[in-house]
Amino acid sequence: MQTPDAALRNALARDPGRPLITQYDDRTGERVELSVATVDNWVSKTANLLQEAAVEPGSTAAVLLPAHWQTGAILLGCWRAGVAVGYSAVAGAGFDADVEPQVVFAAADRADEALGFGAEEVWALSLAPLAAPLRSVPAGAADYAVEVRGQGDRFAPYAPVDAAGPALVAAGDPAQAVSLAGLGELGAARATALGLADGGRLLVGTDEDVQPSPIDWLVAPLVAGAGVVLLRHPDPARVDHVAETERVTTRYA
Repeated sequence: MQTPDAALRNALARDPGRPLITQYDDRTGERVELSVATVDNWVSKTANLLQEAAVEPGSTAAVLLPAHWQTGAILLGCWRAGVAVGYSAVAGAGFDADVEPQVVFAAADRADEALGFGAEEVWALSLAPLAAPLRSVPAGAADYAVEVRGQGDRFAPYAPVDAAGPALVAAGDPAQAVSLAGLGELGAARATALGLADGGRLLVGTDEDVQPSPIDWLVAPLVAGAGVVLLRHPDPARVDHVAETERVTTRYA
């Protein structure tokens, strides 16, 4: 079974211009569409950022972010670099005591939570349209949008990445830790359960109270050869219009 990074590289080889992540935000009016090539570029830059910070394969990064296109780039960047992720989409969700992240990626409004890990590096995100930098960077953190843009567009790992190595640890539930290869298996199983096929497009609505697993909104479409349409803070009156406009084949429920 292919890892998420292998699936992304396969997608890049097949059709680099195909939309991979399209995101709407009905609260801000934002619409952004990222091709496979654009996502791959952000992923490589993120992996290079980690490598520059001396984060080695097998280390752990905490990711305190909601479902968002930048979250997708960060998760895939961690996995490209062989870095495991302790993921928490909702503020206040803790991790098992054994999870000690070397670095943290966090929404700016979760900076205090991020700094509480005592990690070597904390990168904060505004999650603003066009990946705008933070107007005010929290003390003790760096601005991910600023730091990542200066990184290289290609990633060459200093050490090999083991597909059997740890990849994802669910918040507060170490029993849910899976390997990189295991992520691919879980993603394929979820794609089948969702009825998501090659060339399809998955519509996923999210808000502060509804945050699906990244296995569902990111890994499943990727390994299925599909794309995802993230609809943040959805206006119920617009959902059908978005689904029709984006040629959605499957809705997440």
